[in-house]
Amino acid sequence: MGAYARDTLKVLFCETGYAESRRRLAAVAPEFDLVTTSKDRVLWSLANVDVVVPYGARIDRDIIERGTFGLIQQFGVGLETVDVAAATERGVWVARVPSAHTGNAESVAEHAILLMLAIARKAAELPESVRHGVIGEPAGTALAGKTACIIGLGGVGAALARRLQAFDMRLRGVRAQAILGAPSGVGMRVYPSNQLHTALAEADFVIVCSTMDASNVNLIDAEALRAMKPKAVLVNVARGGLVETAALQEALASGHIAGAGLDVIADEPIDPQSPLLAYNVIVTPHIAGVTDVSYDGIAREVAANLRRYARGEQPMHVVNAPTRPRGVMTARF
Repeated sequence: MGAYARDTLKVLFCETGYAESRRRLAAVAPEFDLVTTSKDRVLWSLANVDVVVPYGARIDRDIIERGTFGLIQQFGVGLETVDVAAATERGVWVARVPSAHTGNAESVAEHAILLMLAIARKAAELPESVRHGVIGEPAGTALAGKTACIIGLGGVGAALARRLQAFDMRLRGVRAQAILGAPSGVGMRVYPSNQLHTALAEADFVIVCSTMDASNVNLIDAEALRAMKPKAVLVNVARGGLVETAALQEALASGHIAGAGLDVIADEPIDPQSPLLAYNVIVTPHIAGVTDVSYDGIAREVAANLRRYARGEQPMHVVNAPTRPRGVMTARF
């Protein structure tokens, strides 16, 4: 296990957006050198970098092999753009921050409800009514008494289930380990993953909250959309790659589903001329977890992990176990 001494830890953030996350981290971890690059400049920004924070940037084998960093630390949960196998082979730890207990799950759940209500109450049409002085239009749909199907019952899905229960909705859930049942205190029927289409057929609102990996890309494909109840609403606050964009566009064009609320899409940011925007679709710019509470909670967890790594300790919440970690710090923290 190699070691080297340095006065501080250099952390590379691979995205120019999400600036508030870096401000929050700097406030609780002023001892570290935080630098930023764009997604397309990561390969040329690796000099003396100890830790990489990917956000949504692709950290592939080439970047891992050319760098000397020993930790890939996500500022959140998603690691679908990281080549974990290559990182493990090259001795690089890969860590995330679970959504539960940081405020992230709660923030994302709130945003899912915002999207549900925006579609149900036809928020996109409201400015037009106001401009033309129309009173009492458009008529909306209430959440009370409707059925919501939550796909993925981890931190976000559980937080959403508890909140939707307060809206007097009937709840269905889909999770890989259905034996775990419903979140504590929630009345919900839970289906295993192989009964996804059965669950979809019962729902007026389908909310995607699942993590994404190679096994569930395009989980919501044309077949899944056809299985949804006619005039149902789809909401995605997880990862864009979980929903097949072309199939969603077709389902909207045919009128089979009534609308979609999307905080994430497969290719971000969305093209302002995207055909999706011609339908009853509300898109937000991947901000479900971008709140004061969420950022404070995640920043504290990331700061703690950076300090663990700087001391030569194994980081928390790792998803791999390299046999010969590289770049272990021996700095004085």
